[in-house]
Amino acid sequence: MLTLYKEKAPVSGVLFDMDGLVVDTEWMYSRFWTEACRFYGFPMTKEQSLQMRSLNHNLGQAKLHELFGENADYETIRKKRIALMDAYVLENGVAPKPGIYELLDALDEKQIPRAVTSSSPQARIRAYLEPLGLYHRFGRIVTAYDVPHGKPEPDIYLKGAQVLGLAPEKCLALEDSPSGILSASRAGCLSVVIPDQDQPDADTLSRVYAKADSLADIIGLL
Repeated sequence: MLTLYKEKAPVSGVLFDMDGLVVDTEWMYSRFWTEACRFYGFPMTKEQSLQMRSLNHNLGQAKLHELFGENADYETIRKKRIALMDAYVLENGVAPKPGIYELLDALDEKQIPRAVTSSSPQARIRAYLEPLGLYHRFGRIVTAYDVPHGKPEPDIYLKGAQVLGLAPEKCLALEDSPSGILSASRAGCLSVVIPDQDQPDADTLSRVYAKADSLADIIGLL
C-alpha cells in the first residue's frame, strides 16, 4: 500500500538507501550492535539498537554515551559489531528486499536514473549487491565516505542528486530509518519511508512525501 502525504510531484531520479531498503540487513545491525555492546558489558536492548541506525560517527558516539556513559567507546564497539556481522554474512549471505527487482525493471522501462546513497563503504555495498545481481543495476554509488558529513546531515542526498545531474526536489529518496529520512528531507528530496524494523513516528511522518509497504509500491509514484 502507498500513502501520499503531499501533492504528487514529477520524479526524474531515484536515490536508494541500502541496508533495510535494498537488502534485508537492518535486522543484522540491530542484532550485532546489541551483541557487540553486551560483549563489552553494555546491556543494549533491541529498542536501543534501533537508535543507532544510519548515525554518523559523532552522533553514534553521542548516542552510546547517552545510553551507557563515557566508557562506551564507539569505535571499539563498532569494530566488534562489524566483525560479528561480517562473519554472519560470510556464512549466510544477504537477501534482497521484496519488490527491488520489479522497481528496477520499472525504472529501466521509464529510463529513470538511480543511485545508491548508503552509509556503508563501497566494498561492502559491492559485496552485498553483486551476488544478487543488483550492483550494476544502479548507475552510481554514493557513500558517506564521499561527503563531509554522513546521515542525518543532507550531504549524501545532495551528492546523490548531483551525480544524477538532477535537482534534489526531482528525486525520490527511499529510506527505512528516521535518520535517513531526516537526511533526505533536509536535502530537499521527495523522501519516502518504507518501514523495516519499526514504524515511523509522527516526527518522521511529518517529513515524508509518502509511505510505502514495499519497494514495488514505489512504481505508483513514477
